Amino acid sequence: MRTLDTGWVTCAASPQCAGAARQPYGRCLAHLDHDELDEVVDGLSPGSPVDLRGTVVGEVLLERILSATRRTLGRAWFERAVFPDGARFGGVVFAGDVSFDHAGFHRLASFVEARFAGNVSFREVRFARELSLHGVAVTGHAAFDRMVSGGDALFGTARFGRTASFEHAEFRGFAAFDGTRFTGDAAFRGCRFGRTVSFRRTAFGGTAGFEAVRFSARAYLAPVTVGRRLTLTGAWSGGDLHLSATGCEVDLRRLHASGRLTAEVEDARIKMEGAVLRGPAAVTGRSSARAASRVPSLHGVDAEALELVRLDLSACRFAGLLHPERLRLTGCTFATTPRGMRLALNWPPLRWWTRRRVLADEHTWRGWSSSETDPQAPHRLAALYSRLRAGVDDAAVAADFRFGAMEMRRLASRSPGRWLLSLHWVVSGYGLRMRRVLGWSVLAAVLAAGSLLATSATHTARHAPFPPAHLSH
Repeated sequence: MRTLDTGWVTCAASPQCAGAARQPYGRCLAHLDHDELDEVVDGLSPGSPVDLRGTVVGEVLLERILSATRRTLGRAWFERAVFPDGARFGGVVFAGDVSFDHAGFHRLASFVEARFAGNVSFREVRFARELSLHGVAVTGHAAFDRMVSGGDALFGTARFGRTASFEHAEFRGFAAFDGTRFTGDAAFRGCRFGRTVSFRRTAFGGTAGFEAVRFSARAYLAPVTVGRRLTLTGAWSGGDLHLSATGCEVDLRRLHASGRLTAEVEDARIKMEGAVLRGPAAVTGRSSARAASRVPSLHGVDAEALELVRLDLSACRFAGLLHPERLRLTGCTFATTPRGMRLALNWPPLRWWTRRRVLADEHTWRGWSSSETDPQAPHRLAALYSRLRAGVDDAAVAADFRFGAMEMRRLASRSPGRWLLSLHWVVSGYGLRMRRVLGWSVLAAVLAAGSLLATSATHTARHAPFPPAHLSH
């Protein structure tokens, strides 16, 4: 017997065998003779602990152990175990904590409908073929960090009672989490999905973290239910990416999508700063009796063709958006000018604002709202209004953006031509406020009529005949 760096006393049958030695034999279960194995198996009962660390667990040996325990294991150790044949744990109840860390499955690994009463760990496990945890139930924590699945991986309708971690896991085949329920946080940070992955009807009780995930093919995160936050910060998508979420924060910052991006949200807050969208992209807010989905900023977004539909953009910062002319805005709401009259320290001291839709960036510049970012200069706001106007579906909003562009140009101008812009603004509101033209016309007509009446009265009085002499006394 000898102790290696595995952390347990290894099998004495072969220098190459790292299996945990069974006392008093000094050899692992795979190297026990027939009578010795019978003696060990006969001593097992439902709930017995099982130690198969580093052991080569063939199909026959595994079945004998599961049969002896009536498919109910207590504390189980499978670290660095090797399963050369199909490993079928379907319906097995693990009454204690279970560890498969660094194990290797050469063929099918099936845990269909298995029950884990404690914690379970599959860290750095290698699954050469198909993996199925369909319908499993885990009461404690579950860890699949850095695992590699060479074939399809099925987690459909699984239940995870606490946290579940898949950080830096690699799925080379199709991966399905349809109908899976994560009661706590689920971490997929740094995962690699080589083929299509599906999270349809998946429920996340806490945070669903997909930071720096790589989707090489299509990915479906739709529809999903998230308790706190769905984050794809720094993720990369080579195929179509579909996501749908309700009542949570959706973080798409620094997302790089080469294919089509389709996002449907309801009562959500969508962060998109720094996203690079090379394919067609659409973020749509579904109608809801609750608050509308909102976007706080588009700073640094680089999109070839981005459409925002039915979103609340009243507090959205457009400054720093690359290619604003490629943005399409459909049915969105924007900030508005203040209501009523306001006093100001500069000229004119009394102001009454015409009702119009404005960008939150203008709100910040005028001091109507506070912001942590520095306000944009008027000439930059003018260019932003002009470039966004082409993508607005509503003619009234487009007209307001045109007014905003002209207003910012007037306020930014320092040339003598500014007086012409000011006159244009006062007389006709840059040709967009016909009521002003009508008002000035009516005023001009009234003044002209008054002047005409005054002139006529003066002329009549001046040329009136003098009365006869006998009537003058």
